[in-house]
Amino acid sequence: MNIDRLLQHQPGSASIPPVDEWQPALSGDINILIKADGSWQHEGQPFARTAIPRLLGSLLRRDNDGYCLVTPVERWRLKVEDLPLVAVEADFHDDAWWFTTQFDDVVRLDDQHPMTLSTTPEGEQVPEIAVRFGLGARLHRNVYYRLVEQATPCVVENGGTQLRLYSAGNAYLLGELAQEIDADDVPSEAP
Repeated sequence: MNIDRLLQHQPGSASIPPVDEWQPALSGDINILIKADGSWQHEGQPFARTAIPRLLGSLLRRDNDGYCLVTPVERWRLKVEDLPLVAVEADFHDDAWWFTTQFDDVVRLDDQHPMTLSTTPEGEQVPEIAVRFGLGARLHRNVYYRLVEQATPCVVENGGTQLRLYSAGNAYLLGELAQEIDADDVPSEAP
């Protein structure tokens, strides 16, 4: 994969190429790692130019055999510690939550871009937001805390308490509370 050539033909910053339509054979593995914090490394070192991860992020998708960088003629598999994207901003407007990733993807929390709980490499169940082409985003710590403040606690059948975030007419599970809360202070699950 010739990164300098790709940088010369880079689309506009808001443009994501149709990598879901490209079907080249797997070219092999490339020594790129996306860390759990969303930073990118090549051969164990951070990229010197910030434009490179942004460009490569636009060529990323998740295939059955892993995360891949895809062009019309090449497909290279890379390693991802957790998820490749991080939601760094969250805003509520038009009756929905909107999330922005470190590469300026903007997604509305809705049926097409749901939030689910998934397991981190450390074994924790934390939120993940579907973004594009099988890619998910973890919530940056500041975003997560902001959402916790806006979430609605709800007692469920087993007596536990869930935090739910409402967006675009749906409820999304933000997490479960580990400590006991007085059930009189928390609304019951809707029938």
